[in-house]
Amino acid sequence: MKPLRTCLVGLGVLAPAAALLLWFLPARWALPWIEPRLHGLQLQQVQGSLWDGRAGAVMAADGRRLGQLQWRLSRRSLLGQPQGQLRFEGAQLWFSGGVRRLADARLAIDDLDARVQLAALDAYTRSPLGQPRGELQLAIAHALLQGGWPVQLQAWARWPEAVVRTRDGNLALGALQGQAQATSGVIRVQLQDDGHGPLQAAGELQLSPLGWRLDATLRARQTDPTLRRWLAALGPVAADGSVHVRRGGGLAGSVPASPTN
Repeated sequence: MKPLRTCLVGLGVLAPAAALLLWFLPARWALPWIEPRLHGLQLQQVQGSLWDGRAGAVMAADGRRLGQLQWRLSRRSLLGQPQGQLRFEGAQLWFSGGVRRLADARLAIDDLDARVQLAALDAYTRSPLGQPRGELQLAIAHALLQGGWPVQLQAWARWPEAVVRTRDGNLALGALQGQAQATSGVIRVQLQDDGHGPLQAAGELQLSPLGWRLDATLRARQTDPTLRRWLAALGPVAADGSVHVRRGGGLAGSVPASPTN
């Protein structure tokens, strides 16, 4: 009985010590468990604790320095409710917001603000019509992700100085903006301009895991010949100078149409 009593006493001492260590666990000690989940990213110059810390350098798998990361995690994560605040600052991407992992493995994002330099997306947006330039600003009030795709979304986007880089040089489009909502995995984005720039734009972009569709009407407010040539490359020009753009693609070639009243 004495060995058993000694073992129980030892466990009684070790359990609070382990809990205390976990409560104040240095972030660098947790790196071997964190980095395998970062899809090739590496955290360097790590300071602080697992719950409140920062990485002075976030490195891509190819060695590029992407930026720096700060985090503040709730200790309720120990109870199976991971949640916290993240802030990333980089030359091409900046974001700050709250993240929660729900019991059904879905991810909830709340009050997230982000800024993206569109030049960073050149590898994904190659088009004979040009490459987008400038800064895209995003505000996500709420998003619910399942398998990485938003099944719920309430967000806004602004492209305050929209520019497309073409063979003829940079083409200014003015300020463009959009409001996005998602239900049942279908994202609908209402697109429009601010009413003052060289491009008049109104339309809707729909996306789902199976496809996408764009239906928009564009028209030049000015007599800029470069802008008019760019618009003519998108489709037939109507008598009022407008161009109706209809595009779609993806695995299914389309997404469900918007409900009609």
